Amino acid sequence: MSAETDVLCTSIATVRAHEHGWCTESSHRTLEGVIRYVRCTGCGARRIDLVAAPGAVPAARSAIVPGGAAVDRTLSVAEQRA
Repeated sequence: MSAETDVLCTSIATVRAHEHGWCTESSHRTLEGVIRYVRCTGCGARRIDLVAAPGAVPAARSAIVPGGAAVDRTLSVAEQRA
């Protein structure tokens, strides 16, 4: 493991140390539904969620990133078919 990997693993472990309380910082509509950019009110971690239909439970579309931009986990069409 590199020092960078160690820092990332430590950061992710720290983020998972509590149950997050997500609040929406911004959102926009897409063909798939509403994309929400959320932040944890406790630790400041960020994530991207997708709400596919009105009243649906938000689904995480990114990894949880402590205090920075979220890493997109959205699958391409080819990956979904595999």
